[in-house]
Amino acid sequence: MMQIRPVSDLRNKYSEIEDIVISTKSPVFLTKNGYGSMVLMSLQMYDAITNNIESKLDEADIMAEETSERLSNRKRRFI
Repeated sequence: MMQIRPVSDLRNKYSEIEDIVISTKSPVFLTKNGYGSMVLMSLQMYDAITNNIESKLDEADIMAEETSERLSNRKRRFI
C-alpha cells in the first residue's frame, strides 16, 4: 500500500518512516501543504533503480574513449 505522509513526519516520526521504507521495501511520499514534496526510499531501492542507468553511462564512456564517432538524437530539419 502506498504510504503518503506529511513532511513534518520526517522530523517528528523519522524512526517510523525509516522502518516503513526498510521493512516494506517501498517509498514513502511526503507532502507539504497537501502537495507532493519528495519521495524517500532506502539506499538499496535507490541502487536498484539507478544501477542500470549507471552501467549504461559507463558503457557509453568506454565507447566514447574507443572511437571519435559521436551520435546525437536531435532531429535535423532540412529547408
